[in-house]
This record gives sequence, structure tokens and C-alpha cells, in this order.
Amino acid sequence: MLDETPDLDNPDFMLLRLGRRLRKRTGVLEGWWQYYRGRPPLPQLPRNAEQAFIDFQRKSRTNFCGLVANATVHRLLALGVTGSDGNPDNNASRWWQANRLDSRQKLVWRVAMAQSVGYMLVGPHPTLVEDNGRPSPLITPEHPSECIVEYDPETGEPLVGLKAWHNDVDGYGYARVYYDDRSFPYRTTEPFGSHRLPWGPDSWQYAGEADDGEPHDLGRMPLVEFARMPDLGEDPEPEFACVMDTQDRVNMGVLNRMAASRYSGFRQKWVKGHRFPKRRDPDTGLTVVEQPFVPGPNTVWVSEGENAQFGQLDATDLSGFLKEHESDVRDMLIVSQTPAYYYASDLINISADTVAALDLMHVAKCREHIAAFGEGLEDVFSLAAAQAGVPDDYTEATVRWADPQYLSPAVQADAATKLKAVGYPLDVIAERLGETPQQVRRITAGAASQALLAASLLPATPAPTAGNLPDEGATGG
Repeated sequence: MLDETPDLDNPDFMLLRLGRRLRKRTGVLEGWWQYYRGRPPLPQLPRNAEQAFIDFQRKSRTNFCGLVANATVHRLLALGVTGSDGNPDNNASRWWQANRLDSRQKLVWRVAMAQSVGYMLVGPHPTLVEDNGRPSPLITPEHPSECIVEYDPETGEPLVGLKAWHNDVDGYGYARVYYDDRSFPYRTTEPFGSHRLPWGPDSWQYAGEADDGEPHDLGRMPLVEFARMPDLGEDPEPEFACVMDTQDRVNMGVLNRMAASRYSGFRQKWVKGHRFPKRRDPDTGLTVVEQPFVPGPNTVWVSEGENAQFGQLDATDLSGFLKEHESDVRDMLIVSQTPAYYYASDLINISADTVAALDLMHVAKCREHIAAFGEGLEDVFSLAAAQAGVPDDYTEATVRWADPQYLSPAVQADAATKLKAVGYPLDVIAERLGETPQQVRRITAGAASQALLAASLLPATPAPTAGNLPDEGATGG
């Protein structure tokens, strides 16, 4: 008999826990694999009317809201943090790589675009240590369902933060309230199976050792919020908030088109001159007409009536539905400032200038996100420096971002050549081309070493002597 005591260090418990999780996802993985192999479930004729219509409705959904959100996420890529002088910062680079922010930043941007806000939490790393003996900073992306921040109504600065989560291992809920100089841990009074945390006054108990909390020396609240472009005085909304009604309209239009298409494939039939038998329902007492004519590809309808006639209605023209769908999708892209070429339609063989024009509003929107999220990253690295005991002030640092505007390599090379011709230094040109701070340093160091090597290979110029100096009275011929 295996020991099922909830403990991550208990191999019996982890065997059963992970094995059950593995069994639970096997069916889902197999379904996805069948779609990948081009073997999705075969279309089925309706059997149960209610369930058939629900399945029919489900197939009408087209996820343009995900497209709107991810179109922005794809353009947001922070390359790293430099010092106030614009040069790469060794500490920031080390913390960036240790916390895998090249990829994990995308988790925060995506949840901010999809659910209006994302978070990063800074604390001590459990294993990494700085040269001064302090723990290195641990920077983790956090979900808005587990975190929230209260702001000072006078200054607008973050005042108090909360992270609350459910622990699947022991079943308890845990929470921690963050202040500028200390934090307070809590735990639910009893375990529960739901991920929905209780918030009654009797549901939680203080779990700290000291009544006045656990102190920290970060100097500010360690939970940083990344809100998606909130209007002044308003709560932030997801990237697609302005087109949610249009998304519902698109789905309704698709459902109507699917219904018309299905009944065009199985056209509505009519019959006259046939006497339908009737019976009384024993449960309701109502008179029910029996329907012997069930449509299907393998059925034949026969009537004993002398003057019975059968027929079917004309096919439905679907071109109007398709035009309505294209119009609604274009409305979504225009209102959400998403480039129209994401829904190509009749955009064929368009020029680079046209692409740039279609990108204009989308790039401007992405630059607004960059300005807001860059400030948040500066706060994150200020907290990281405080955690590591580094005295540098990262509020004056600069976050380097990849250019959200797409330019072809030929255009970039031409722009770099012109910048070089007017005297731009190589490191600034490399930044304009979207290189990371580490790559900029490598490029400039490589260029300097090549220039030094080339200079060393030049033939030596003889020093001027009395023998090779021109005569004082010599003149040009």
C-alpha cells in the first residue's frame, strides 16, 4: 500500500499525483494529435436535437479576439536593460538571463493583452547567490487571477499588493500581503478542493511567526503591475475589449451561414396529401403528430395516400452571408487597430509601402504599450538591485525593445548605411537594428579588434629624416 501523505518529497505521493495528471491529459493530447494528423472527428448527422444544436453552435465560433491580442504580443519584445549611460549593464544582463526573461516576458504581455493586466513579483532566489553573499533576485511572472495591487489615491503609486493561490498538494489556500517594508503570510483555516478561494473573515488565519510580519529591505512593494493601456480613472481592459460585440456578431453570422448551408445540403422537404397518424402522449396528455419522414442520405419516403406529393425548397444563396462576414471582420481589425493584412481576403501582391501604411496605427499602439511596460520593467530591476544589494539606481536605466515595425533586411541595411555615412557610431546603429545589449557589445568589440588588426598589418611609414625632407627652396613643378 503506497503512502499518499501530501508531501513533494514523498515519492509514493508524487507517483500517484503525477500519474493521475498524466492519465487525465492523455485523452486531450490524443485529440490534438488527431487534428494535427488531419484526422479530426467525422461530421455527424444530428441524433439528439438539443445536443446536436449545442455542437452546431460550438462550431460557429471563430476566435478573432485571440488574433487581435496576439498580433500585439508578437510585436512586444524587450531585449534587455542598459545603464543610465546607455551601455549594457552586467548585473542586469545576468539577472535577465537567470530569470529567463527572454521568454517569460511574453507570458506577462500575453496575459495583459488577454485579461487586461499582468504582474511580476521580485523576491530572493532559492539557490543563486550574489558575490556579496545576498540571494540573487528571483523575478516571476504572475497571473491576474492570483494578484492585485492597491494604489495610493493621492499619488497613484502602488501601496499594497496581494498574491493568493491554491496549493494542489495539501489543498490549502495561501496568501501574502505585501507592503514597502514587510509582508504578511496567511493560510486558509482548512483545505478545500476548489481553486476558488474563500474570502470570509473566518476562512483565513495568520501564518507568520512574528505578529508584525516578515521584514524586507527592498524599499518598495515587490509586486509590479503591468496594466494594458488604462484610460485615466478607468480600469484596464483587454486588447479586444472594443470589438467584443463585433466578435459576437461574427459568430452569429457564421451560425446563420452554417444553418443555411446545412439546410442547403439537406434541403427542407415538404409533403402534402399524406395523413399523419396522431397519438396522445400519456405523460402530458397532449396530442402528438407522428413524423415518419426523417431526412437522411440512406432513407426513402413512401406514402400510401392516393394524392401524396413530395417536394423540397430551393437552395439558399450564401454569398450575402460571406460578404457580411468579411465586412464584420474588417470592422474588428479597424476598430482594434490590427493590420488588415492579417485577414488577407483581396489583399494580394501589395507593396511594402502599403504594408507600412496598414501597419501605422498598430505600430503606434504597440509603442504605447512599450512606453508603459518599459516603466514597469525599470521598477522590476530597481527591486532586483535592492534584493541583490547593488546600489545602482535602475529607475534611470533604459529598457531596450525590438522595433515593433517590420522592415525588410534590405531596408534595414540601407538605413544602417546612411546612418553610418552621417556619423552615427556602430553601437547606436546596432541598437537601431534591434540587437540585444549583449550583442551590441559583441559587435562593437569585434569591430574594434578587426580595426586594430587591420591597422597592425599596414606597412610602416618611415619617420621623417634629413635625407627625405624636402629642400627649403624646392617648389612644385
